[in-house]
Amino acid sequence: MPVLQPLGRGHAPALLEFELKNRTYFAASIPDRGDDYFAQFDARLDELLTDQAAGLLHFHVLVADDGAVLGRVNLVDVEGGSAELGYRIAEEAAGRGLATAAVHQICDLAATAYGLTALRARTTLDNAGSRAVLARTGFTPIGEIQLSGRPGLSFVRNLAAARPGDDSPASP
Repeated sequence: MPVLQPLGRGHAPALLEFELKNRTYFAASIPDRGDDYFAQFDARLDELLTDQAAGLLHFHVLVADDGAVLGRVNLVDVEGGSAELGYRIAEEAAGRGLATAAVHQICDLAATAYGLTALRARTTLDNAGSRAVLARTGFTPIGEIQLSGRPGLSFVRNLAAARPGDDSPASP
């Protein structure tokens, strides 16, 4: 069973393999990271880990039993009790509910470990899978946007509210 873990330096080789292996798959629904991302991968990772240590962002990887990275779930632009959610799941792992489970888990972590009260997310209109994950995890569409010239939607999730299907009261 894959486990969501905070991103650490030890994840670098598996994370780079994940990004390279899924580059074309990801580029079909989100802007490509570009060749510089891969050429400067180690330096960029070090910068992200420094920002993570400062609490400016919270990066996570979804790790399989064999150590392979199957996904990323990130919280960026952490400020004023909120952050923006981003996630990507490997092509080989898509359609198995991993994104939904990981987003539920990151929402819980955001509220409990990181003290956040709201998350924002964005996706293109043609990314039906991402829109479904956001709907299943309690995000509400709040407006139309443009993402790299493509029509999209902006979403928000109040972390004080109970998860859909969760009958327990929300934590204060």
